[in-house]
Amino acid sequence: MRNGFALLIAGALFLSPVLGESLLGQQQGGAQPPASQQGGGQGQPGATPAAAPQDGRQGGGRQGGGGGGRGGGRGGGRAAAPAAPAPRRPDGRVYLGAATPKQKGLWLPPGLPPLVDAKIVPFMAWSKGVFEDRLKNELEPHTRCKASGVARQFLTPYGVEMVELEDQKRIYIFDVGGPHTFRTIFMDGREHPKDLVPSYYGHNIGHWEGDTLVVDTVGFVESFWLDRRGTPHTDKLHTTEKFTRLDAATMKYEVTIDDPGAYTAPFTGGFNLRWEDGTELFEYVCQEANYAGELMVGTAESVSRSTSIVP
Repeated sequence: MRNGFALLIAGALFLSPVLGESLLGQQQGGAQPPASQQGGGQGQPGATPAAAPQDGRQGGGRQGGGGGGRGGGRGGGRAAAPAAPAPRRPDGRVYLGAATPKQKGLWLPPGLPPLVDAKIVPFMAWSKGVFEDRLKNELEPHTRCKASGVARQFLTPYGVEMVELEDQKRIYIFDVGGPHTFRTIFMDGREHPKDLVPSYYGHNIGHWEGDTLVVDTVGFVESFWLDRRGTPHTDKLHTTEKFTRLDAATMKYEVTIDDPGAYTAPFTGGFNLRWEDGTELFEYVCQEANYAGELMVGTAESVSRSTSIVP
């Protein structure tokens, strides 16, 4: 009995550094758990999708977590393995989303990046004033469950899903969080209609330039922000967006803003989206999951509910 106990102790001492190194590797460079299990944003770790915050100053949802793609390598230690090449169709063109019918995945935002450095944005006097006020009073329409177009769509917690339907010659971009809306990109060579009815997503026509999807959009309402910092626009807005899948885990997003009603010249900004493999759309009730109270009152103590608010 005494000899068996000694062997057990010796075995534990031998295996403990090995197990410790294995666990450390999993925490630093290995696969992360699905982001839906990593916490719900707004300082609420462990929130389930049904209780996750709608949108908050801290990024909301899963923006800061590891998840799929390049999720490892945080906090030093082993570097994350290079991402695999972008998946391609038999004809050689890249997939914007899942490469097989069984694959699941979403594109998530990289935290809260500005669309472009505000110091180089060619503001008009009024648009600069609106932008500066929004930095203090984050009364964003998205917090009130309004859809958000252009770059703001991709800065929404829980990400977006991109679906290509070749037979319909359309690409759909589905929002997970927020008001559960979707955007349609027409790929059939049509032009913008002359009697266009303005909307949150505008009228989108796209074409391919190599591995880059180029989307030309007009016909926006003014009732949303261009990004989460509060960059304004008018109904004269015309955007050119470029989506380039650099590898299996990274999508480069670039947009040129041309709005003569708000800016003295066009300007370009963007950021990279990251792929979270194995995650799909889930049910999300916007108003019930809205815990971002500071985005509804700003610097005031309360906001009147008697009239609609379009900051």
